[in-house]
Amino acid sequence: MAITFQYNKTSLQYLQKQMQTRLSALPVLKNKESALRIEVKKTRNEVAALDNLIEVHQKQLEDLSPLWEDFDMSLIDIKHVIIDTVMFAGVKIPKLDNINFIVKKFNLVSKPHWYGDGITIIKKMSTFAIEKEILIRKILLLDKARKKTTQKVNLYEKNQIPEYDQSIKKIKRFMEDEENLAISSQKILKNKLQKSSGT
Repeated sequence: MAITFQYNKTSLQYLQKQMQTRLSALPVLKNKESALRIEVKKTRNEVAALDNLIEVHQKQLEDLSPLWEDFDMSLIDIKHVIIDTVMFAGVKIPKLDNINFIVKKFNLVSKPHWYGDGITIIKKMSTFAIEKEILIRKILLLDKARKKTTQKVNLYEKNQIPEYDQSIKKIKRFMEDEENLAISSQKILKNKLQKSSGT
C-alpha cells in the first residue's frame, strides 16, 4: 500500500492522525490476538479431554456389546439442541445450553432391567458428541478471528505504521527545507535592499 500525500500541513496532520489511530489500536489488537490464541488452545484441550471421555465410555460399551444388540434404539431420540451465542473478544461463538431428549415409555417388566441404564448411557454419549461438535465449531470461529487479527497486527506493525512514519518525515523535511529557503531568500533580499539603499 503506497500512501498518497501532499507536501502541506493538512496532509501532515491527516497522516499523523492516521498513524496515531494505528498506534493506539495496536496494543488492543495484540491483546485480542493473545486472548484468542489462549482460548483456542484451551478449547482444543477441552476437545481432547472429551475425546478421552468418549473413548473410555466406548470401551465400557464394547464390554456390553452383546446386550446392545437387544436394545431398542427407537426408545430415545433428540427433540432439539439449544445453542446459545456468546461473545468472546468480539467474536460470536456457540455454547451448548441444553439438549432435550425424548424417551418413549416402555414396559419395565417386559424389557431387561438394564434398559434404564442403557438410556442414560446413550444420553451421555450423545451429549459428548454434540458438545464436541460445538467445541470444534468454536475453535474454527476463534481461529479464523485470530488469523484475521494477526494479519491486521502485521499490516499495522510492518507496513502501515512505518509507511506513515516515512511519509510524515518526508513532509516535515520538505516543509523545513521550504522554511529554510524562505528565510534565506528573505536574508538575501534584505541584504540587497540594504546595499541599494546604502549607495
